[in-house]
Amino acid sequence: MADLLSVGVNLEAFAQAISAIQALRSSVSRVFDCLKDGMRNKETLEGREKAFIAHFQDNLHSVNRDLNELERLSNLVGKPSENHPLHNSGLLSLDPVQDKTPLYSQLLQAYKWSNKLQYHAGLASGLLNQQSLKRSANQMGVSAKRRPKAQPTTLVLPPQYVDDVISRIDRMFPEMSIHLSRPNGTSAMLLLDIWSKSNYQVFQKVTDHATTALLHYQLPQMPDVVVRSFMTWLRSYIKLFQAPCQRCGKFLQDGLPPTWRDFRTLEAFHDTCRQ
Repeated sequence: MADLLSVGVNLEAFAQAISAIQALRSSVSRVFDCLKDGMRNKETLEGREKAFIAHFQDNLHSVNRDLNELERLSNLVGKPSENHPLHNSGLLSLDPVQDKTPLYSQLLQAYKWSNKLQYHAGLASGLLNQQSLKRSANQMGVSAKRRPKAQPTTLVLPPQYVDDVISRIDRMFPEMSIHLSRPNGTSAMLLLDIWSKSNYQVFQKVTDHATTALLHYQLPQMPDVVVRSFMTWLRSYIKLFQAPCQRCGKFLQDGLPPTWRDFRTLEAFHDTCRQ
C-alpha cells in the first residue's frame, strides 16, 4: 500500500487525517452518549433541561470542529497520480484474504519485473547500436561482389518411389483406408478423412490432436519416415475406447476416454492428465 500512497500523496497529512477521523468518531460517539443518558443529575426539570442542552451543544460543536479539521487535512493529503501504471489495482491490497489471493503483491512483482526488463532491453539496444557493423572501404569492395543468392531447394521423388512407400504403409496398417491420388499430374496427394467435422466431441478432439501431430512430424529430407511415423501414431487410436489413461488409470473423465496419444511412446492420456 505504501507504494501506491507514495505517488502524489502527502504522507504526513495522511497520518494526521487518520487521527482526525478517530477524533471525529469519538465526538460523534459522545453525541449519541449524551442522547442516551438524557436529562439527569439535576433536581429541577428546568435545570436538567438547561444542563442537557448545554452539554449537547458542546458535543455538536466538537463534531463540527473535528469535521472542519478533517476537511482541511483532506485537501492537504492530495490525490494519487493519475499516471500511476497500476491505477485502481491498488485496491486489491485491501483484500481481507490476502494470504489466499495475493493478487496485489504478485501484480507489483510483475510490474517491477517488467520495468527491469524494459530497462535492460534499453541498455542492450544501446550496446548493440554501438557495436553495429560499419562498412569500411574494404568491406565495400567485398560487398560489391555479392555472393549468389541461395536458391530454395525442393525434394523431388520419382512417382514409383512414392507408390512403393505408400504401398508398404498400406500393408503395415490394413485396418486403415489409404488412397493415393494425383489430381495434377505427378504431384501425389494422400487422402485421409481427418478434416470432416464430427458430431461427437470425442472425435473432434481426436481431429484436433491429429492436426497437432501433422505439425509435429516434420522431416523434409525423409518424407517416408514422416508418413510412416504419423500413420503409426494415428493407428494407436484403434484402442481409443479400450486403453485407460496412463496418468490417472481411468477410462473416462468428464464422459470422454483418453483422446491424447504421446508422440513418442503412443501412450494414452486425458487432456488434463497429459499436462
